[in-house]
Amino acid sequence: MSKNYRYCLLVSYLLMLPIAEAAAQEPASVAALVNKLPAAARRNYVQTLFEQHLVLLHTRAGLARAGLSKDVLREALTGYYNLNGSARPVSSVLTIVDLARPSQLKRLWVVDVAQQKTLFNTLVAHGKGTGEVVATAFSNINGSEQSSLGFYRTGRSTYVGKHGLSLKLQGLDPGFNTNAEKRSVVVHGAEYVCDDFVRKHGHLGRSQGCPALPVAETAAIVQVIKGGSLLYLHGPAEAGYRSRWLNPDTALEAFGRAL
Repeated sequence: MSKNYRYCLLVSYLLMLPIAEAAAQEPASVAALVNKLPAAARRNYVQTLFEQHLVLLHTRAGLARAGLSKDVLREALTGYYNLNGSARPVSSVLTIVDLARPSQLKRLWVVDVAQQKTLFNTLVAHGKGTGEVVATAFSNINGSEQSSLGFYRTGRSTYVGKHGLSLKLQGLDPGFNTNAEKRSVVVHGAEYVCDDFVRKHGHLGRSQGCPALPVAETAAIVQVIKGGSLLYLHGPAEAGYRSRWLNPDTALEAFGRAL
């Protein structure tokens, strides 16, 4: 989204002009003009820019073609901007897993929000206790072997465990995923996450609750997402997931400050 478009949109709000006419006005500091807006008008302005940002990212990164719904992307971006407005911001890399999709479909996307690019789109497994083809049950309890929904911050370094190269995750949603470290829920590769397994069984194999990746892609993905980036595990609506990070008002405030 160009600065010129943002400026014209802002002037149109301030002077009640169509955007085409606003473009003829003298340039001014966007930040200074934003501060002049009444609270309601400022929120409408920022909301418009956020929706434009969402549409552009969805289109330019090829996420629509890759099967990621705009609604799931909106939730992920809401969490992304809320985290970036917190004391510990995240990097521009955003990983989205949509466990509302069946396991034989590619349902993991790694997106560079700043560059508006999809870096990876691949398969990902859910936990044994979460379901077979479709994920239906989720838990934060140790020993459940279920996936945990919500937002995670990735670890700053990797290690080699029983599943090879692995990356620790810190759950950020109390009651939903904050036992991730105790449960050893990590990103790792697994032989049962591949197209051959899907062809033989009709679905992926399942993990003990970890978002397991194709072995051939694990090293490259882990290298990109490690170091404090955000990962969002979305699930079906009936799962009852709730999060402070899905607050749209605080997300818009953080997004507005970043303009």
